[in-house]
Amino acid sequence: MMYRIKCLLSVAFLYLLSSAILFSKDYWHLNKNGGITWTVCDDSYPHFDHMEMSGKRISAVLRYGVNDKGGFEIEKSIVWPMLRTIPNNTRGSLNRRLKWNPLECITLNGRSPSDEKVNSISIKGNLEVNSNFNCGPYGKVDIRRRFFPSAELPVFIESYLVKNIGSREVTVEIPECRIVNKTDKSKGVDGVYSIISEITGSGTYSILPGDSVVFAAYTAGYDKDQIMRNPDCGKEYEKRMVLVNTWMHDLSFTCPDSAITRMFAFSKIRACESIFWTKAGPLHSPGGETYYAAIWANDEAEYVNPFFPYTGYAYADSAALNSYLLFARYMNKDWKPIPSSIIAEGEDIWDGAGDRGDAAMIAYGASRYALARGSREEAQKLFPLIKWCLEYCRRQLNSCGVVKSDCDELEHRFPAGRANLCTSSLYYDALLSAAYLNESMNGKHSVSESYMKRARLMKKNIENYFGDKIEGYNTYRYYEGNELLRSWICIPLVMGINDRAEGTVEALFSSKLWTENGLLIRSDGKTFWDRETLYALRGAYAAGAVEKATAFLKKYSYKRLLGEHVPYAIEAWPEGGQRHLSAESGLYARIITEGIFGIRPAGLRSFELLPRLPEEWDNMSLERIFAFGSEFSIYVKRICNGKINLTVKDKNGKILYNENLKEGEKIKLNI
Repeated sequence: MMYRIKCLLSVAFLYLLSSAILFSKDYWHLNKNGGITWTVCDDSYPHFDHMEMSGKRISAVLRYGVNDKGGFEIEKSIVWPMLRTIPNNTRGSLNRRLKWNPLECITLNGRSPSDEKVNSISIKGNLEVNSNFNCGPYGKVDIRRRFFPSAELPVFIESYLVKNIGSREVTVEIPECRIVNKTDKSKGVDGVYSIISEITGSGTYSILPGDSVVFAAYTAGYDKDQIMRNPDCGKEYEKRMVLVNTWMHDLSFTCPDSAITRMFAFSKIRACESIFWTKAGPLHSPGGETYYAAIWANDEAEYVNPFFPYTGYAYADSAALNSYLLFARYMNKDWKPIPSSIIAEGEDIWDGAGDRGDAAMIAYGASRYALARGSREEAQKLFPLIKWCLEYCRRQLNSCGVVKSDCDELEHRFPAGRANLCTSSLYYDALLSAAYLNESMNGKHSVSESYMKRARLMKKNIENYFGDKIEGYNTYRYYEGNELLRSWICIPLVMGINDRAEGTVEALFSSKLWTENGLLIRSDGKTFWDRETLYALRGAYAAGAVEKATAFLKKYSYKRLLGEHVPYAIEAWPEGGQRHLSAESGLYARIITEGIFGIRPAGLRSFELLPRLPEEWDNMSLERIFAFGSEFSIYVKRICNGKINLTVKDKNGKILYNENLKEGEKIKLNI
């Protein structure tokens, strides 16, 4: 009877949660072009937001919005990661905030554009704004603006299409304009840098009703040794959109919830675009106007690199491999901690928080990446690093058999004790992956068995040391002496440790931790970081709490994609002002690949698969998966009586697997 009451209350709660999602006011909606659109109406402004977009040599944070008069405003923070400034540290990238507005330079029928009314703003790898302007009696134009980074050049571009929607001819004057700023020589690692802003397509044009004229503007940054190129802004837009469409097309997720489907597609854009071509080769970096041309043991090694092989984006795979090999330079015979971050295009390090459990992060990420990548050659390059990191962790075991560290990835912002749950859980999973990798490389069986034995012991030690009742929930203490619920109690679930799954899921999604913005860091605060929420959702699916996880995934996805601050996963609040750091988008995507589809690498050519099809979905698919040295697609369809059909096809449509399974049944596939 009590169980039935509990189930009814759970169903009622999920219904109320879904209702709150459906009836909450969103600024944005899904459009037919694969993006999102804010149709601006009188009751939706003033409203302002910010988002980041990146190319191989540039990044930009756009602070934009519609003011109380219905006009568009924008400020562009442009970052050149490889134009290094002094001191050449983590934040040493040339950065400028610009309000330069080329529209203020043109004239329409001899007067500056006026009385702007924004009709719509759209996002799909670029920011597009459509507005109407008056230009005197009987004169009216529609102006479409697009803002986007160059795919290859250190250039940020804005293009303009001016269309005459009035009843009379309109004369448009577009001036010649070139502004060159020279930076202070003493503040640049390579001396003086040139920042160039220029309008292209200048001239005087008479456009008849229904006709249009196009011009563009760009802002570029160069050092004294670089050749300055005048970009073809039209071709640059085409190159950018080819990339965006490719990222969205490959590793394509489809389900009945169109917002979750679109959020997954967008997460690939943000995860894949923030890879910069540095002196040290391609480096994925978080962004956020701060973190560029550098790598971290958490953001890159742990969060996003293990995801890249699935995308088929070769440049991202190169960046992942490159980051691990850079960390490998810091293996040492004295067993000193590996640095938390390698900065300044690979020329320096940052270890200001001490040992954050970085070796566990790297071992976990590198082993999962190597397995998913399916390349024996890359695995052989990475295995020495994995072995070193695992041995370092072994040497850090305390008397209770869990891994010691100075802090965790939150770097002393919140207490983590001398041994935290996150580090030991990462170490546990890394041992399993290393065993699978060694076997797949035909290594000594004794090595794999040793790793497996250590993993079994670590799982037991995690339970004995961290298992506890916290604030009434049968879950984990995050560290010795911890008496408050912490969002990182989700970590064991992600690693397949389900000893306390029920109590942990209840705690995570209770009012003590869950808020409208996802999980709090701990139950007595107001600070949230999306990374914990994204890990928790993945862990809830892995543990089988499918319906609860789906309700909260929907709530989170609608808010991040269609709410007040869009369109990607964010870092934190209040710290960082909810920046769109890139690796968090990788964590969102892994909710789908590893949580909902339950993909767990088990060899260079094999993986476990545990689909979690929510009750409100009758099907889902993950197509064009590039992993385990192959390309394949997964299709899941509900049949009846608690069964699903699971079909796996290769790139030519050949069926590799087609069976009916019980829901919650796990299989292993060899590709």
